[in-house]
Amino acid sequence: MVTRSSTLARITDIAQEQWGLVTRSELERAGVPQTTIERMTAPGSSLERVAHGVYRLAGTPAPDHLELRAAWLQLAPGVPAWERRPDEGVVSHRSAAAICGIGHLPADRHEFTVPRRRQTRRPDVRIHVRHVDDGEWIALQGLPLTRPSRIASDLLWDREDPEAVAQIVVDAIRGAFDYPGTFADSLAPHAARFGLRRADGIALLGWFFELVGDPATNRWMTQAREHIDRTSARPASGVGTGP
Repeated sequence: MVTRSSTLARITDIAQEQWGLVTRSELERAGVPQTTIERMTAPGSSLERVAHGVYRLAGTPAPDHLELRAAWLQLAPGVPAWERRPDEGVVSHRSAAAICGIGHLPADRHEFTVPRRRQTRRPDVRIHVRHVDDGEWIALQGLPLTRPSRIASDLLWDREDPEAVAQIVVDAIRGAFDYPGTFADSLAPHAARFGLRRADGIALLGWFFELVGDPATNRWMTQAREHIDRTSARPASGVGTGP
């Protein structure tokens, strides 16, 4: 028979690796009996409900972006956070910008990108179906999220306000989250839509810098051009390609 102390130890082992959170599927996978799960998830018990099937171990400090983390765990509830692969869901779009602390777009929904279509009944969750290459995501605060250059491209595909996207670009470069050259690559597929020469990511990047008016614009443009010069003879990486 599983003792109460050993059950709590199992739960603690799981929760301490993912911000004090645990899913019902993880509890079942760990061999916790259903009756014990029901008792421990009852109101006022050891596990506090955060979202459907996601609980926080009582007494643990609430992590930042708690609701977003819980929604991410729901994407693959049977897979612990430390075993997740990017194809099981990457934080993206406005949500990724919020994690990085770049731009001013409100993250009023939890946004994720997955490679295959899936459904969600949550009105506050938006699932985007696109592939994310290895070089297009980073790990930050324990979450996989699209890197800022990919965030900017994704937001432009979603027809977000160009000035808002420009602010994300500038904030990311200023904070060393990403590089001018990488943005030039990711913005290239969008250039023609703004009346610029087709695939001219440098021109679109320059226009974005003008919209924000950062004093480091000249230095960043030089870095972007040097990047393009170094990579012009290489095959296209696919960064920022369309849906």
